[in-house]
Amino acid sequence: MLASEETKEKSDIFLKALTLRTAADIESIKTDVSRKMIVILRVTPLAQSDSLELKNAIEKLYEFSAAIGGDIARLGEERIVITPPGVKVWRGTP
Repeated sequence: MLASEETKEKSDIFLKALTLRTAADIESIKTDVSRKMIVILRVTPLAQSDSLELKNAIEKLYEFSAAIGGDIARLGEERIVITPPGVKVWRGTP
């Protein structure tokens, strides 16, 4: 493998779509974001079963995102996006 190929592989950012079913899923989501993955998280199943658990889970993900220098934003009613450091969510203002 050439040095330029190795550098490229280390800098790749991946996109992963997941469904948040329980608060137990949070740790694997944090791991994915720490590994430079952008996570699009569908929250509807947890919202339908336990809205308080969903609120707590999103608060934990928000705190995690802020702590690592990532970003988190809502995408409509059903999804949120969580990004690793260096990737920001555009919110309509420059």
